[in-house]
Amino acid sequence: MNKFYKALGFDAEAKKTSVRTEIIAGIVTFLAMCYILTVNPAQILVGVENANAYWPSVFIATALGAIVGTLLMAFFAKMPLAQASGMGLNSLLGGLIAIWAADTYGVRFTMGQALLMVLISGVIFLLLSVIKIKGKTFRELVFDGMPVAVRSAISVGIGLFIAYIGFQNAGVIVADPYVQVGLVNFTQYNSAVTPAIVCLFGLGLIAVLDKMNVKGSVIIGILGATIIGIPLRVTNLDTLAGEGAVSWKFWENFSGFFGGENSVFFEFTDAFKTGFPDGSLFTIIMVVITMCMIDMFDTMGTIVGCCGGNRLLSDENNKPLNYGKIMLSDAIATCAGAMLGTSTVTTFVESGAGVSAGGRTGLTALTTAAMFFLAMFAMPLFATIPSAAAASALIYVGVLMMKNNVKSVDFSNAINATAAFLTIVIMVLSYSITKGIGVGMLSYTLMSVAAYVIDLIKYAITKKEKPEWNVSVVAIVVSLLFMVYFFVPTVL
Repeated sequence: MNKFYKALGFDAEAKKTSVRTEIIAGIVTFLAMCYILTVNPAQILVGVENANAYWPSVFIATALGAIVGTLLMAFFAKMPLAQASGMGLNSLLGGLIAIWAADTYGVRFTMGQALLMVLISGVIFLLLSVIKIKGKTFRELVFDGMPVAVRSAISVGIGLFIAYIGFQNAGVIVADPYVQVGLVNFTQYNSAVTPAIVCLFGLGLIAVLDKMNVKGSVIIGILGATIIGIPLRVTNLDTLAGEGAVSWKFWENFSGFFGGENSVFFEFTDAFKTGFPDGSLFTIIMVVITMCMIDMFDTMGTIVGCCGGNRLLSDENNKPLNYGKIMLSDAIATCAGAMLGTSTVTTFVESGAGVSAGGRTGLTALTTAAMFFLAMFAMPLFATIPSAAAASALIYVGVLMMKNNVKSVDFSNAINATAAFLTIVIMVLSYSITKGIGVGMLSYTLMSVAAYVIDLIKYAITKKEKPEWNVSVVAIVVSLLFMVYFFVPTVL
């Protein structure tokens, strides 16, 4: 094995993989998450007056942030995981700089000031990933101190969450005025139905090919769905050329990114001169805490969901291999992303698509990073793949994660079963990994403390079977943090 492969942790025999499999897995991961390149600028600039002028700059920042974060996963963590600007966190950043921000936060921040908050959260994150207590970093202590009931439920919840995202992206599940959400009406053949058909075709193709043990079944399914989408007018070939097409003139976009009044990179550096608005200290503190909480638990949930249950990627306790390095890579990428001009860079749940395609080492991540690099020069080509086609892969990943992990959830104990159930259900229904973990942690801790107190009273009366305290200090501290996250307002 040469030094290059060793640097990526690639060992075909030990990891039961091959160069071809890793490259295909990396491409699959990219195809599943490349939507972030166009979605992220839209989310960040949703309330900005001159959004179109900033769009190329934010697009490049998004790609560069993904490249830096994913390369860290490749060469430092040596894991088949990819990073990019996180959904939800980009909405938070967009809200801080939007026109209506003053109504929500009592003050409106510039883009640079909002990015500076992202950097502060990243630095705090970095410290939590480096500072050790009894030989373990704070983030490792958090993982080890989490109740097994909640930890085992995370993978199942993530799987359902991924599938739900896929169903929504493809329009299979749609808004319903009577029951919140419902199944798209297939009896009315129109533009609302065709993406769902494309997605379900891709899903069925992936499942059939996987049943036949065809290598690269996921990517074949995505490409097959893209081709089917052409006559159905779901695959938009106008992205290659035509009105509204993504520009091929990358040199102009790069020039605007590194300088000029519409450069997010310039906005970030300018924030060090202007500082923060007067009277915004508490808002800044709460926003930074919120960013830290979301990034920490989204990343934790994502990597457990993607790697858990796979003995080539996790240990017997379902803890991902190189956990500390994964978390450190995530923290460094957040800092780098803020300085480049994008929202919090975090590990993407769509990495599960590449893992399901056979990705086992950093070579998968390197391939994904290379694809993001190419995307900066050929975005119109990659933009041709419709979200409905990519959604088929997300749904199938959800199927696999559910199948592989649901049997490890402990439903024999009432408290464990309730906490696990809430973790899974809230994660999906609230559209948030962090909130699912938070509700699961709070419910487990509160119910366990209540049960212990009751058992202690019974013991004082009967003197039989002294109860055991089974809630870790970490679980209590994390639960208190989640109470702040859920119940303390961002603005007072």
